[in-house]
Amino acid sequence: MTTTIQSPAAVGTSRSAAAGGPGPRRRRAITIAAARPWLLLAPALIVLAVLLLWPLVRVLIFSLQDYGLREIVSGDTNFIGVDNYVEALTDPQLWSVVLPNTVIFAVLAVVCTVVLGTLVAILMTNLSALWRTVVGSAIMVAWAMPAVTGTYVWVWIFDADNGIVNQLLMGAGLMDEPFNWFTNRWSFYLIVLINVVHHGFPFVAITVMAGLLGVSKEMLEAAQMDGAGPIRRFFQITFPSLKQVFTVVIILSTIWDFKVFGQVYLMPGGSGTNRSVLNLGVWSYVESFGQNRYGFGSAIAVLLTLVLLVITIIYIRVLMKEDEL
Repeated sequence: MTTTIQSPAAVGTSRSAAAGGPGPRRRRAITIAAARPWLLLAPALIVLAVLLLWPLVRVLIFSLQDYGLREIVSGDTNFIGVDNYVEALTDPQLWSVVLPNTVIFAVLAVVCTVVLGTLVAILMTNLSALWRTVVGSAIMVAWAMPAVTGTYVWVWIFDADNGIVNQLLMGAGLMDEPFNWFTNRWSFYLIVLINVVHHGFPFVAITVMAGLLGVSKEMLEAAQMDGAGPIRRFFQITFPSLKQVFTVVIILSTIWDFKVFGQVYLMPGGSGTNRSVLNLGVWSYVESFGQNRYGFGSAIAVLLTLVLLVITIIYIRVLMKEDEL
């Protein structure tokens, strides 16, 4: 008869296994398995932290200083706490001009971009493969056009002297003399709205079309047989099926349209000479590089970032509550 003598470690391992708990080797394997995804993501996360997080931290630090040319040359720091934020929030121009321009324009731009993009996506899903490719290629040209180029095209179209719009309106007898579209606050942002929607709707159209192609045709046909019209089928079947797609599209459009800069700055008067058309992005740039008040401009940039975060969080929470119901 042979007797096997086990070591204390082996006895402990066998006892823990018999008791149902994992042994040291098993726990180590579980820990490594849990850490493996983060180890694989670590290089990308480090790059994102360096490229995105650190600049945000620097902007936040600048916003707490009276930072100008003197501080850049001398390298000194002049911390003033939240004085820049107090000045920005108590500036009448923020509440009467800058914030209304930013918020109202962003809301209109997001609604128009998503609605137009969705309508184009529905149109493309009802086309043949050939015409779908043709229309998709045509709208992608607008999306691929740089914002600078697109802005100058629209400036030329609405030019007060040689613009196509003024010539057509005068030729039709609707105007007696040329009209400068860029001096008026509302006509200025109407042109910006057309420019932004024209540049942004292709992304929405292609994204929504990809989702529409995955919607169950059997459900749509069944709803049609039950007497549901196109609008009812869209809001009761298509839209709920594509809620996540619309969430991504709306959030991205909101972020892009709230921080519109080039389309405003490059238009006549948009660089700060016409103070009635300033938005948060241009105001931050003008105060930073036009007035050499980098601390104050950084504070405005931080406020813009906070506004975007609040809007995004609220929208995501509303959608999550709808999913729970």
